[in-house]
Amino acid sequence: MRESAAERHDRLLGLVRERGSARVSDLASQLGVSPVTVRRDVEELAGRGLLDRVHGSVSWPQDAASPAAGPGGSGSGLVLGMLAPSSTYYFSEVIRGAHEAAAGAGARLILRISDYRPQEDQARTEGLLSAGAEGLLIAPGWQHPGDPAAFGDWIASLPVPTVLLERRPTTGSPLDGLDRVCSDHAHGVLLAVRHLVDLGHGAPLLMARADSPTALAVRSGYAEALAVLGLHAPQDVIESVPAELAPHTFDQAVRALREAVHSGVATAALIHNDVDAIQVVQRLAELGVRVPDDLALIAYDDEVAALADTPLTAVAPPKRDVGRHATELLVERLGQSGGAPRRHLMLLPQLRVRDSCGAPLS
Repeated sequence: MRESAAERHDRLLGLVRERGSARVSDLASQLGVSPVTVRRDVEELAGRGLLDRVHGSVSWPQDAASPAAGPGGSGSGLVLGMLAPSSTYYFSEVIRGAHEAAAGAGARLILRISDYRPQEDQARTEGLLSAGAEGLLIAPGWQHPGDPAAFGDWIASLPVPTVLLERRPTTGSPLDGLDRVCSDHAHGVLLAVRHLVDLGHGAPLLMARADSPTALAVRSGYAEALAVLGLHAPQDVIESVPAELAPHTFDQAVRALREAVHSGVATAALIHNDVDAIQVVQRLAELGVRVPDDLALIAYDDEVAALADTPLTAVAPPKRDVGRHATELLVERLGQSGGAPRRHLMLLPQLRVRDSCGAPLS
């Protein structure tokens, strides 16, 4: 199976984090890709503030925690640990917000990546504690509905204050009593559906993955939005998968969307996520369906939606603010003597309107 760019980015960051610094040529050899690919990756990661570039080499940011810096090393104030499922795409902004808030509080942030392997979350978190973390920001690598029950109970018994990021455990579970900061994806989906309806469309189709908590939240939010607006889904959700991992299945999903447009079932669609939406638009054009002329479209995530040939209207979860508010909450919690009420903070996404919705129907 071909490695995705996100997976390669995580491996690259892991190598630099372990060494502190590395030459681009050495990274290319370690990753098994060309130096041109590594330079492109480094440019993207440096642009996100995750790496520093110096004369053909890259290094871990000086104000971020390095493996060699133990609890008594440089930046000897508060040490915060963060577990994230990825350091790219959606979570790069969450990490950036956490990093900025930690720096603003005079704290160091130690980052570990689970690569969406929830069975490894506990061991990686124990590594953060061993490195001196006095409080934890945890975004488990859950992907499927059963993952919280199978891989989550240990989080409730951690020995230091803990804040969950972008994860909503089952109501009444031990994890439900922890502090958490999340995007309100149901609100984001409602913004998208209402916008399309206000443009004169009927209920939009949903084309979505089912491989992450965000994807599952978008799906449940879609059903809630239709109920709130008194609408009925024009047909079942179109199941999507990453095009690079299953091109035939992805193409089948696009063809199902094309058929819905040609048959008049729907004139609008919401697609999770941005990358899928961009590829859907490209493939639809090859199949004779134009966006926005034949199909009004909104993407969910707003990571790269604005870069499409036809800039995509997109729901933008407040990713950076999630990281910032969670870190501020954790720092506040660490400064308290105990007994303060736990908090569940829900941040509202925004709808960023671009070209892919078109004009109102006549």
